[in-house]
Amino acid sequence: MPDEIARPFELADGSSPSQEFAEQWRNASYNCFSSGHKFCREVCPVMQVTRNESWTPTAFHANVVAMERGELEVADVAADYVNCTQCGACELRCPNTLFTGDFYKFRTRTVDVVKAVRAFAVESAVHQPQWKLWNERTNERTHEPVLGQTPVSQERVRDWADGLDLPVGGETVLFVDCEAAFYRTSVPRAVAQVLRLAGYEFGLMGEQWCCGGPAAEMGYVEQAKRFAQHNLDNWRSTGTKRVLVLDPHDYITFTEDYPKYFGADYDIEIVLVVELLAELIRGGRITPSVPVERTITYHDPCRLNKRKGIWKEPREILRAIPGLDFRDVDRVTQWSYCSGGGGGLPVEKPELTAAISANRLDQASALEVDTLVSACPWSERPLSKAGDDTDIDVVDIHELLAESLGITVGGSRGEIGDRRGRSR
Repeated sequence: MPDEIARPFELADGSSPSQEFAEQWRNASYNCFSSGHKFCREVCPVMQVTRNESWTPTAFHANVVAMERGELEVADVAADYVNCTQCGACELRCPNTLFTGDFYKFRTRTVDVVKAVRAFAVESAVHQPQWKLWNERTNERTHEPVLGQTPVSQERVRDWADGLDLPVGGETVLFVDCEAAFYRTSVPRAVAQVLRLAGYEFGLMGEQWCCGGPAAEMGYVEQAKRFAQHNLDNWRSTGTKRVLVLDPHDYITFTEDYPKYFGADYDIEIVLVVELLAELIRGGRITPSVPVERTITYHDPCRLNKRKGIWKEPREILRAIPGLDFRDVDRVTQWSYCSGGGGGLPVEKPELTAAISANRLDQASALEVDTLVSACPWSERPLSKAGDDTDIDVVDIHELLAESLGITVGGSRGEIGDRRGRSR
């Protein structure tokens, strides 16, 4: 047996930028490339619907090895890296994580490699057309364009809260992601009213910009950092010490990206709303009592279950709601489930997102449910479209809890959600 799995590759004088980039990521990629395992492919949501060998997690690592050896440049493969939702399923299924991770404290780093290649491509002026346009518009408006014709501006970022009389600033603020603030406004309205019913004090940001997470996921890291700096400065200007987050994508950004950007200077406590609500139910501060007569299953958002290991609390909430016929799916089985709504995929390849969501609704249909419940606003738009095709309603967990607490939420569930809601 060799002493090393992968001996250092000697870079020649005058090596290319792609080689220098790949040298930084060689250990992460050789961990995959040298093992030869391909179990990740069958849990990859993109691979499930495309069967394209160039878009597999193993290919993403193999490309880095090839770049290190001077056989590829980033321009040759940058478009392939669009085809990843950054769900993290491949990392969990990889035997290198499952069998050696506990001993070596190591997790296969496919998501990090994908993000790094995308960032390197942008630095190298290799752009994907829709991602470039999306981030230009986000930069102009300080919020994401949110797909479609939804009006987006700083002046309208708090329109979702009309009539709720919520204060601005304070020690605790609620951060509402762009999709929920401008499109699925029923979600933040549900959260705000449930928290107020529980007597939990919070305000809204003075001047909220996009979290910057999607920009970072698409490779536009400098833009993400500027947005992050603005948000951190705004929290400090209003004396904020704690930020409530309802969207899993924001939660990843605030707990993983911001600490990398700011280091020890980042001292903001981040609280995931779905965990807070489960705690409030356990403590008796809210008690769901209005029966909700639905047959449901739960869609584990990738960034909660697979990326953060958060799966108990949503189920606690659902089991506390009377009237539900809850047909649960094992959380590990759901490692292979995805909406296709993450990682910038619906911006550059909406047809691929639609196929992944349709695949997810096929799984729900097999359980003979009438409702799929999610805890991620970004997943709910493509899932709603797929659900409409299979006559399955898609409802956010915060909306469902508010209904069981007797709250009339208001706001919009999006075009399909509003229509299906009126028909019930």
